[in-house]
Amino acid sequence: MKTIDYIPTSKIERATKLVQTGAKVGVNYLKYYGEKMVNSDLTRDKLNEDNAEDIYDGLKSLKGSALKVAQMLSMDKSFLPQAYVEKFSLSQFSVPPLSAPLVLKTFKNNFGKTPYEIFDEFNATSVNAASIGQVHVAMKDGKKLAVKIQYPGVANSISSDLAMVKPIAIRMFNLQGKDSDKYFKEVEDKLIEETNYLLELEQSQEVVEACKKIENLVFPEYYAKYSSEKIITMDWMTGIHLSEFTKKNTDQAVADKVGQALWDFYMYQIHILKKVHADPHPGNFLVNDKNELVALDFGCMKKIPTDFYIPYFELIDKNVINNAEIFNAKLFELEILRTDDSKEEIAYFTEMFHDLLSLFTKPFQDKTFDFSDETFFESIAQLGERFSKDTNLKKMNGNRGSKHFIYMNRTFFGLYNLMFDLKAKITVNEFEKYK
Repeated sequence: MKTIDYIPTSKIERATKLVQTGAKVGVNYLKYYGEKMVNSDLTRDKLNEDNAEDIYDGLKSLKGSALKVAQMLSMDKSFLPQAYVEKFSLSQFSVPPLSAPLVLKTFKNNFGKTPYEIFDEFNATSVNAASIGQVHVAMKDGKKLAVKIQYPGVANSISSDLAMVKPIAIRMFNLQGKDSDKYFKEVEDKLIEETNYLLELEQSQEVVEACKKIENLVFPEYYAKYSSEKIITMDWMTGIHLSEFTKKNTDQAVADKVGQALWDFYMYQIHILKKVHADPHPGNFLVNDKNELVALDFGCMKKIPTDFYIPYFELIDKNVINNAEIFNAKLFELEILRTDDSKEEIAYFTEMFHDLLSLFTKPFQDKTFDFSDETFFESIAQLGERFSKDTNLKKMNGNRGSKHFIYMNRTFFGLYNLMFDLKAKITVNEFEKYK
């Protein structure tokens, strides 16, 4: 794969790249509408493929938070056209890496030494490149290590990147008024945390210590003396990415075993630790030769405040969902309904979230749940389509819900997609045995 010798870091450079990408997308639309005049049966599939290709090509050269947005979108399988899902999924673990000279410069800046002076062996060619950093193989005292190196300039460009995409996001999600700032601040703070590898080191060690008792779940060991704010070193873990495993696995018992480990890992974090790994995409998980789940990368951890946790999970209870008075009170607690809402808005969003929660909480309603149930995921897709076509929604203030919804919903959406790919049947409250 071609390597990158330079990453645009200034606001002007990054804005120029985004404008160039937008121009390419504009040309694709002109081409599509021209062809459509000649052939009325032409579908949008080719347009989606061309746009996805051009947008991804633009973002991958920027890396950082711009590419992270693509990674987050790739998890949205129910709402994005397939061409975007397939192309943006590459951002999870397959993007052009930094060149060897840029890697060596990063080491010198962080340790005052080259990697060859620190490790017994070091491969300057990356084996895995993603949105914020890339991974190299090293050897030390006979142990194989994974060394993750952060791309230069990523941390400094987060605020300006988000400022550039903010107008698009406001239109896309119908966010109105000054309250929308709290959502962007939540995303910005979390992305800034992800660029602090010393914080990731601390979070990784905490999660490993707390969750290593969960069956069929393993973690790497992390090494503080070979880590810094921009470099983090851990054991090299063998296995295949979860997405590759799900494509080739035909053993239902193995799928259930891996799926139960994944489900227990998340439920234990959420309900016991009140802090969760909020980046559940396939690039962060491997399956080893013992069919154990390997969990990696704890840069994105979301703390769950008690005043959010309680009403959020009370909405899992059917008795709460189906009691109009209690349900209404919970929606106000979670800032889904607002005191300045009109009667029309209250009625609309109450019905909307009743339909959403009645569907999304189904995995919690019985002792077991079968994630191979295609009707469940078809229903999610249909609901998404219904809301996307609802003209009434566009007329109303889209600022809905506590800022904590952003990463909690991302966590569950990603987890559900991984579980569906596994086609696993799980025991819902199995995690409680690890208390």
